[in-house]
Amino acid sequence: MAAGAQSENAADIDAHSDVWVFVEQHDGEVAKVAWELLAKGRELADQKDEDLVALVMGEDIRETDIPEEAIARGADRVLVADDPIFEPYRADPYGEQFRHLVEIRKPDIALIGGTHTGRDFAGRVAVPTHAGLTADTTELEITDERYEMRRPAFGGDALATIICPNHRPQMSTVRPGVFDTPEPDESREGEVEDVETVVGEDETLTEVLEREVGDVADITDAEVVVAGGMGLEGDFDPLWELADLLGGEVAATREAVEEGWIEPARQVGQTGKTVRPKLYIAVGISGAIQHVEGMDDSETVIAINNDGNAPIFENADYGIVADYADVLPELIDLLRERLGDSQEVSA
Repeated sequence: MAAGAQSENAADIDAHSDVWVFVEQHDGEVAKVAWELLAKGRELADQKDEDLVALVMGEDIRETDIPEEAIARGADRVLVADDPIFEPYRADPYGEQFRHLVEIRKPDIALIGGTHTGRDFAGRVAVPTHAGLTADTTELEITDERYEMRRPAFGGDALATIICPNHRPQMSTVRPGVFDTPEPDESREGEVEDVETVVGEDETLTEVLEREVGDVADITDAEVVVAGGMGLEGDFDPLWELADLLGGEVAATREAVEEGWIEPARQVGQTGKTVRPKLYIAVGISGAIQHVEGMDDSETVIAINNDGNAPIFENADYGIVADYADVLPELIDLLRERLGDSQEVSA
């Protein structure tokens, strides 16, 4: 599958180089997916023998350690667009600034986190620059000098490989949690460059009057995830109790979400989110490959299922063949005994 319909000539394509990563931040706090993308971007840039460039937008960015941390996490150069117009986030100034830099700097590859922010403005860059944009990417690879982007297709039953031979940059929004986040190397050196802001308030169509933060946690950041499937028949109450004791988050399979038992933001799998917790407890989950794809990098997996032949046990470090209704209350009681006067048990 090829992204993009209009073609550029070979000279135009050859003029593009370097791998770019958008470092998403809000009020000085960087989205974890940005560090994941810098790690993957470093790998791609090394394969192409090109630079890895980080782009940061916001207000008072120079007063934070974000540019320096981006270098420590792999960037050769950091472009900083520092202006009050970029805080709080709005799609039009972000998209216009990114578009301008793409057109004058000509990156070959551009990676953007598949967050609400990234998905919101990526199209504002791709369309006017005639770039090829692959959404919800889960794999990135250079094979025989060809850049390949992969994403779930057909409801998660297959992975589509997408190439972009005729357009630059080759853009992807990438699902959080699919790549590792190595520790930063503080000894790395790089260049930080302030770039001109090219968009003003008179050109911006939107104005933020009020912001309200939702109460749904990001399960991709959780160190403990307690997930439920169809075997629960909608009874998620013990999972919430167990997750609370362990200081974790509750998640679910696609089928459980489709039944309306839990909100879509907590879905794990090819068509949901990818998680890498220290502990993943799968309760009443059969273990279909679409779900396993979203959690198989968990450090420790405990499966509870009354079907001893369930595929989930093949991906579990520990398995309990029993009815969850018998196991969870006993487990919760044991944890409460250990808990004592403290508020939660360390995983």
